[in-house]
Parts: sequence; structure tokens; C-alpha cells
Amino acid sequence: MKATSIFGIVLLLIVALLSLLSVLSFPSALLLLVFGFAVWAIGYRYYSAFIAAKVMCLDSGAETPACKINDGRDFVPTNKYVLFGHQFAAISGAGPLIGPVLAAQFGFMPGLLWLVIGAALAGAVHDFVVLVASTRRGACSLADIARQEISSPTGKVLSLATFLILVLAMAGLSIAVVNALKSSSWGVITVGLTIPIAFIMAFWMYVFRPGKVLEATLIGVALLFVVTWIGGLVPPQSDLGKALTLSENTVKIILPTYAFIASVLPVWMLLLPRDYLSSYMKIGVAVAIAICVFIVHPNLQMPAFTKFDAGGGPIIPGPLFPYLFITIACGAISGFHALVGSGTTPKMLSCETDARFIGYGAMLMESFVGVLALIAACVLPQGDYFAINTPPAVFEKLGMVANQVPVLSQMVHENLAGRPGGAVSLAAGVAYITEQVPFLSGMMAYWYHFIIMFEAMFILSAIDAGTRVGRYLLQEFFGYFVPQFRDMHWNFGIISTGFLVSFFWGYLLYSGSVSTIWPIFGATNQLLATFALIISTTEILRRTGKLSYAMVTFLPGVFMTVVTFSACWLNFSHIYLPLAMKGNVAMGINAFLSLLLLAMGIWLILDSVRIWSNILSGKEAKSKV
Repeated sequence: MKATSIFGIVLLLIVALLSLLSVLSFPSALLLLVFGFAVWAIGYRYYSAFIAAKVMCLDSGAETPACKINDGRDFVPTNKYVLFGHQFAAISGAGPLIGPVLAAQFGFMPGLLWLVIGAALAGAVHDFVVLVASTRRGACSLADIARQEISSPTGKVLSLATFLILVLAMAGLSIAVVNALKSSSWGVITVGLTIPIAFIMAFWMYVFRPGKVLEATLIGVALLFVVTWIGGLVPPQSDLGKALTLSENTVKIILPTYAFIASVLPVWMLLLPRDYLSSYMKIGVAVAIAICVFIVHPNLQMPAFTKFDAGGGPIIPGPLFPYLFITIACGAISGFHALVGSGTTPKMLSCETDARFIGYGAMLMESFVGVLALIAACVLPQGDYFAINTPPAVFEKLGMVANQVPVLSQMVHENLAGRPGGAVSLAAGVAYITEQVPFLSGMMAYWYHFIIMFEAMFILSAIDAGTRVGRYLLQEFFGYFVPQFRDMHWNFGIISTGFLVSFFWGYLLYSGSVSTIWPIFGATNQLLATFALIISTTEILRRTGKLSYAMVTFLPGVFMTVVTFSACWLNFSHIYLPLAMKGNVAMGINAFLSLLLLAMGIWLILDSVRIWSNILSGKEAKSKV
């Protein structure tokens, strides 16, 4: 390694360590960002470059599936910046926004460390490696990679496990937007109007003005600000406002219906332009929030660690380990990303070397968003944070006082107390910061609802991409029995599988709540990440034959195995089984799925260890892929 590289790493490590130590004495939100940027810079500049050159051996001349097939529906060669937008939008659902907010119950320090270090060493590596492995195998699914690298039975087991986890993930991602949009006409108008904006952008880029991406971007961004303003023009007490003030159950029906439609339309018509628009909108808003933090440099009012670290918290009932890691979920590492990285994105990757920027880079951007969400939660007074994120009856038992919630509720024109799920407290925290910026003060209601739209765009982008990936998985699975299902142009297969995916996760969403959906979403989502890391370890061992290179996925895989197996068992024994014993059918399903997925994980690990032993002993040949 060159001396300049070593000097750069050492300098950034010193900056990271100093900022981390300083924040304990001076709890400034700005120091959290300094620590993050130092670690992210090391990860992208040095670690991802090592993986790209030595471990994955990227080849800019290799033909990708997008270029080879190019069918205009699913396989579409895409500009790397547009595809980065799709990848970032698809992977960054509720996880980086809601997970860190809920995990703030444990204090700001545990979440900060996992969000930053976990993303650089585990999450971004996971996304990068899976994307390359899928691209080199014709953009096949993670289950197909397992079938090729481990065994056919394991591939089939993982195919079923992946689909079950995807269904749980869709329900988990959606629950946050339900709590943000219910009883809010402003939010419904703003978020609803983003759908026609995506259609306008699609036809502008692909029909009216082909290739004019910048023009479509400017139109889309301008319209987003306009629709947020339009939402505020409709008084909640007016006839139109009352008609658009939807109940929780109504929102729970609308979301899977939207996802079904988005999953069967051509990818360029809704999913790609919406993801592109929302991703750069998300990045722009995230940068704007970071600038506001720099200007205001607010102090963190949540301590580094809280009394709930040992368990018994009002938001997350379990202890810091393992619940911190499954609560933060997508902000640090996520199995859902493996579905995108082996689903939609490899079908649009035009150059293999772009995978580093798209796979590793998009995950670091998500980590950045996660840290901002953590800051937004922790700048609120501790009593206000818990008043928003717990039901009133639970908050009364905590013995805390909500100082600012009544004032904030009046300023944003909505009642904020007793709105659990993280989305509302995140929007309130960001609005709390922006209100202190001189030229943005007096607009708190606008910025609060703008952030609600911002959150909803994150989540809708993830559920439409996730439902589409679920359609691919079901078509692939049914194809074992009826080969025509694997024909991606067979309309009956497309529509029937899209409907089934939407119905399955819609049912779980309709029958659940944050406290019942998020734990199983977090645990099983991270379990899928564990599966992906184990499969990637096998892929690297087969291709390189070097145990040292396989460590980049093996070490985080071992850690995640301990986390997820512990979480699945605790969910089963402490949350779902007691509720199922009381006759709750939905919780009985969750209890069964927790055990089933745990058993599938044990199967995958045992079969993988067998393959690793054969490869290292020379009994199995190296892979040619």
C-alpha cells in the first residue's frame, strides 16, 4: 500500500476517534456527522477499492445481462447515476429513517456506532458483493446463486425463505407510512400526487424527450415542492379535507394495491422514474438537513446510553443486544438489499465496474441518512421523544414530562402525542432543527409535512421495488412446476404473482401494528442478510480459493448469525408465542415463521460449512464465474 494511502487512513481514523471521544463531553450533533464522514471516507476510498480489485476482480469489458438481453421491460441498460438513484431508493425504505429513531431508546451512542461502522464493514460489502455475483450469473436471484454455489436443495429452501422474508419486510416497511398518513389529509395529498409526477417524468424521459434526464429531474423536483404546498391549501376540516383524511385500515388497503400496480407495469413507466426522482430528492433533503445541523449545531438531548439498555423499554421491549441490530435494520445492513441487488438492479447494470459505486456507495448514503434520523430523534427533549413514540397510557407510567409536544403540535397543525412508529418523531425532529435556521423559521408546518412526504417516498420506493422482486421470486419458484411462469413476458404469470405477493404482505400489514410487525421484520430481514453473507463467502471461496479474501463476508456473517438467531428465538418465546397462546392468529403465524426461518438458517449454515470444507480441502473445483 502506498504511503499516501496509509497516511490518509491514519488521518481519518484520528479524526473519527477524536470526534467520538468529544461527543461524550460535548453532545453536539455535528460531531456525530464528523465521525460518520471519516469512517465512510475510509470505507469507500480504500476498503471498497480493495474488494473491487482483489476480491471481486471487476472487469469493465464484461458484458452485463442488461446489455445482452435489453428487452425494454426488465432488462434495460441504465446510466450509472440513474441506476444509483434506483438502487438507493429501492434499498432505503423505512429502515434508515425509522430504525434509528426507534433505537434512540437505547441512547445515541449504540446506534451511532452500528450505523457507521456496521455499514462500512458489513452492509455496504453485502450489497456490493451480492450485486456483482448476481450480475455475473445472468441477474439471477439470491436463491439461484445458492443453488449454483451450494446445492439445489439449499437453493429451493432459500427461495422459500427469501419469499417469506420479503413478505415480512414489505409489511414492516409499510407500517411506518401507515402511521404517518392516517388522519392526515395534507400527507395523503402530498404523497398521492407524487405518483402522477413519476408518470410525467417517465414519458418525458422515454417518449417525449428521450434521454433528457436533467430536464425530467428539474420538472420532477419542482413539482414535489409544489405538491407539498398544495397539500397545505386544503383545510383538514373542509369537505375535501375530511374526504382525504383516511383511516388506518384504509391506508393499509391502498398501499398493497399501489404496490401491485407498480409491480406489473413496465419498469421504465413508474418504478424507475419514481425511484430516480425520490432518490435524488432524498439525497438533496439529507444534505439540506446536514447543512441545517451544521448551521444550528444542536445539542443532543438524549443521553449516550439510557436505563433501557438492559431491556424493558416502552418502545422496544428487549435488551440492547440483539434488539439494537434488528431495530436499526436497513441503516447498517439489510437482507432486503440482497433482493434488490439480485433482483432489479443487476438487470439494469450497464457496466460491471459501476457495481462499486452503486452497491457500496448507495449503502453508505443510506447510513448517512440513518445518522441524520438518529440526530433528529435525539435533539428532541427526552420526554417529548417518548411522548410521541408511545401510547398515552404507556407514557404516563414513565414519569416523564412532555415539554414541547403541545407547542410542536400547534406549530405543525397536527397532534403529535401518541403517534408511535418513528415517522412522526423523525419529521418533528427535523422540523425542530429547521425552525432554528434563521431563513427557514416560521415554516414549521410546511417542513414537517415535507418530511412526511420525504419519508413516504422512501418507503413507497422500497415497497414497489420489493413487490416487483417478490413477483420475480414467485415466478421463479412456480417455474419449478410450471416452466411458463419463468417467462417474464407471460402476462398471466406477471399479474397473478404480483397479486399474490401484494395480498400476502397486505394481510400481515392489515392485521398487525408497529410493536408486532417491526421485531419480526427486523429479525428476519437481518437473517436474510446473514444468508447472503454466507452465500457470498461460498462464492468468493469457490472463485478465488483464498480464505483471506472470504473474510470480508465471513466475519460479518458470523456476527450477524449470532444476532439474528438470538433475535428470532427471543421474538418467538417472548413476543409471539405468548400472544398466540391467547388466541391471536396473526401472532401465531409470526411465531411459526420465526421458527421456520430459524430452521432454514440452520440448514443453510450446515450445508455451507460442508461446501467450505470441500473447497479448502481441494475436493471441489474453483468456480469459473
